[in-house]
Amino acid sequence: MFNNYKASLERYLDELVPERPSELQKMEAYADKHDFPIIGPASGQACYQIARMIQAKRIFELGSGYGYSTAWFARAVHENGGGEVHHVVWDEELSHMAQDHLQTLGYSDLVTFHASEAVQALQQANGPFDLIFNDIDKPAYPASLAVIEQKLRPGGVLIIDNMLWGGRVWDQTDQSEATQAIRQTTDMLTTSPNWISSLMPIRDGLLVAYKVS
Repeated sequence: MFNNYKASLERYLDELVPERPSELQKMEAYADKHDFPIIGPASGQACYQIARMIQAKRIFELGSGYGYSTAWFARAVHENGGGEVHHVVWDEELSHMAQDHLQTLGYSDLVTFHASEAVQALQQANGPFDLIFNDIDKPAYPASLAVIEQKLRPGGVLIIDNMLWGGRVWDQTDQSEATQAIRQTTDMLTTSPNWISSLMPIRDGLLVAYKVS
């Protein structure tokens, strides 16, 4: 019953998203064919909307795949009057794929591409940023927060993907490293006076946190 509801809800939310450019639809089709994890249309629309709402001009992505989420953020930055989006991924091939997609979409001039470890790249980047998106290996989520707090401006927004973790976060029999890291990160952001946080049950869960100071 729950799985049917979840699948129907996800499909319904994706159907509410306005039609995407053909290149973005190609990226979605590639993800479906190769079982590649992307944030999907509904989460992409939410990320785009949040970036537009805060008039983000400087965005840093921790873990960017082949540029699907980057495309949504780049569109927002373009419509906000210009700026920069940092795409970071370990794999050189994925970085080249992202460059090709963003060029086709017309946003490559807004994007800086890094083929490196994401948190290290953020540490070395010149802050502050208006928005930081986090989608790295889950066990690294808790430790990444210290660097994120340094680089995100007051009034900036942090978005973290996969925070429902397929329901494993509330399964107390699951004590895996990744699941415990997600629980710890959620607790850190929802109990700290430095953040105002909400967990949005879109796709696999987007945690949206406003940096108070």
